[in-house]
Amino acid sequence: MNTATCGTGGTIMRTATATATATAMPTTIRRATTTARMTTPIPTTDAALTLHQWLSPAFPVGAFAWSHGLEAEVAAGRVTFAARLTDWLETLLRHGSGRSDAILLAAAFRAEESDTLADIADLAQALAPSGERRAETLTQGRAFAATVSATHAIAVPPMAYPVAVGRAAALCRLPLDMTLRLYLQAVAGNLVSAAVRLVPLGQTEGQGALAALAPAIASVAVDAEAATLDDVGSAALRIDLASMRHEAALSAGETRLFRS
Repeated sequence: MNTATCGTGGTIMRTATATATATAMPTTIRRATTTARMTTPIPTTDAALTLHQWLSPAFPVGAFAWSHGLEAEVAAGRVTFAARLTDWLETLLRHGSGRSDAILLAAAFRAEESDTLADIADLAQALAPSGERRAETLTQGRAFAATVSATHAIAVPPMAYPVAVGRAAALCRLPLDMTLRLYLQAVAGNLVSAAVRLVPLGQTEGQGALAALAPAIASVAVDAEAATLDDVGSAALRIDLASMRHEAALSAGETRLFRS
């Protein structure tokens, strides 16, 4: 059984520094040194249960408010049924932010130096193709970091969502391969939930679309675990442009259900 262990506070310290300046958010994330205290780690629960808690819709990161540009694609008539949704999500996972975020998560998991972690956090922000997508990753990352720090006796600084998840998983000694798979599953699941409301799809259709993504999720997780930051990159231009169109529509006063 994979066991999760998290610190309880004490004398063995590891310092993490994260840089982030959020212009699209109500508060500013500043470069700050945060000390994660870890004494004798204590077993908390099975690793799978810990990750399912962190990445479930019940964990308060506000994922339900974001569609990653999907709302603009539905409005434009490009995602109108389950098979098209599956294609869109597989593109995102294999060639877009899903792949890049998984590589960033793995890099944060392996980061030993505080400056390295800060650089990864900076890169995660720089990769966001629009202000809304930047706010999406930073807002969720900030909420995740605050909650996991409070509930697991670790200190994770506010930073982009995949970087915060990778850092927390490392501090709690969770298995990287499982963390990657469940993170990608959670991202896909949240967007399926958005599509159920937007297209609209039936609940069974939505779950069928998510099930069809299992091979892509497993493949991207394996590739990301072996990748380095030099492998980060995206070729999902239409998905990135959709997030920009969504942002422009909101700026023009059009009504939207989601924040991205």
